Amino acid sequence: MSSESSQVFLIGCGPGGPAAGGVEVMGFKAFNLARMAQLGIPVPPAFVLGTRWCGDFLASGGHLSDAARNQVRSCVRYLEHDSGLGFGSQRRPLLLSVRSGAPVSMPGMLDTVLNVGLCDSTIPGLLRLTGNPRLAWDSYRRLVLSFAEVVKGVEPAVFNGVLREVLRSQRVERVEMLDFRGLRELTARQLEAYATAVGESFPQSPAEQLDAAVAAVFASWNSAKAVAYRRASRIADDLGTAVTVQRMVFGNSGGNSGAGVAFTRDPATGEDALYLDFAFNAQGEDVVSGRTALEHGQNLSVRMPEVSAELQRLKALLEREFRDAQEFEFTVENGRLLLLQTRAAKRTPLAALRIAVEQLDSGLITPAEARRHLEAVDLAAIEIVQLTGSDGAVPLATGIAASVGVACGQIVLDPERVVRFAQSGAPVLLVREDMATSDVVAIHTAVGILTAHGGRTSHAAVVARQLGKPCIVGCNELRVAADGRTCSLGGRTMHEGEVLSLDANTGTVFAGEPRVRRERPTALLDRLDHHLSVQAAPGCE
Repeated sequence: MSSESSQVFLIGCGPGGPAAGGVEVMGFKAFNLARMAQLGIPVPPAFVLGTRWCGDFLASGGHLSDAARNQVRSCVRYLEHDSGLGFGSQRRPLLLSVRSGAPVSMPGMLDTVLNVGLCDSTIPGLLRLTGNPRLAWDSYRRLVLSFAEVVKGVEPAVFNGVLREVLRSQRVERVEMLDFRGLRELTARQLEAYATAVGESFPQSPAEQLDAAVAAVFASWNSAKAVAYRRASRIADDLGTAVTVQRMVFGNSGGNSGAGVAFTRDPATGEDALYLDFAFNAQGEDVVSGRTALEHGQNLSVRMPEVSAELQRLKALLEREFRDAQEFEFTVENGRLLLLQTRAAKRTPLAALRIAVEQLDSGLITPAEARRHLEAVDLAAIEIVQLTGSDGAVPLATGIAASVGVACGQIVLDPERVVRFAQSGAPVLLVREDMATSDVVAIHTAVGILTAHGGRTSHAAVVARQLGKPCIVGCNELRVAADGRTCSLGGRTMHEGEVLSLDANTGTVFAGEPRVRRERPTALLDRLDHHLSVQAAPGCE
């Protein structure tokens, strides 16, 4: 192992900070987490294994070395000292999240494991510590699911039958409706399903769980979806990912808790307004997975006005510190707001233009910084595309606009078939119950995306928006048939290959081909040219 690979970094629980390591070693997620901690923004304490640990892990054929294990053990002691809890303690257990963090943003392409440290011997301690049996059993069942999927490669469908049976026996429709007894039964059934699928029992050693989770996050650098995203985004294969191990905070603690993702500006249009998705009594995966119905912030401001006001304050603070629009993930635990990460916001080309111009107007950024923010944007190609009519005069359905623009194409209901359909030369729409980041190749290939579930800030929606793809999510009137060949929209059955139009400006879905109006954002382009020409004038900086 190289001497560089021995680098570890502590955030909020000992010596360390941005000066201790660069982005290339810490990864953007941890580097920005350390910057937020230095600003006094509340973040969960953490330690980081740098990207060079990932290089050594992959070079060894996927073996977590003794040196890496020893570093993990040593750093866990910092988290224990900071929290007054013990990792593996039967009375006051410390639980951890294990998160990825590449030197470049790869939203949702790398893996995360939450609630590490829960097992049969520690769950009584969590029950005593929190007095919240629903939290304890909900967290345990989540760990079993994510550990099976991320660490052992078990398909989520393996557990679907178990969930359906428990929901039926408890006479509820969704897992969020289960009380702690139902969640306890679900966890027990999942542990049985895990043993059957994996061929061994779920690990009851917290240390074994942590080592396996760290290894799985390193290994996710070479997962199929991560490799596909790097190919499409022209990201080097040798960067690797850091691993951030953080103290768990629980958005699933009750009605004054939850998880959210926010953008400091609208990433579809560039409007200077907080763009927020939030799920009450939930963990972060519920928000970014694309499978959960989400609030858009209105109820948050009513039920937790102090948290809402603090988010508005952080909106301005983060933009000043990072000098760009930000996307940040946060948890509210019993009314207390904590930030988990922030990064430069993925945005449409139109939003990139508007954000750069308005930040220039306000003096937040310099013309040189604006050039950097726009260097990947083809300004000559930016258009405002609006629907003026359609062969289907009456909308079939409506959903939540997660991007801008209009798309028209043949319906394809399986991401595996998108590329094949597109090879004929016809534009294709990806239509799904929900969308995952594993669909990255299909997202790149399709001209637009429509889903029945999910929110505007899911990882998959973020990727689609960055690519400038019209995207509508949360279309409750969409049903995809079990055969994967037909779907229903507003009571109308449509077959794969039929033509559909998406108006992502309004979240409206039409049958048939659209009539559109295209215009250039000339006012924004003129303002940008003015700022850049002033910089270029003699004597101007």
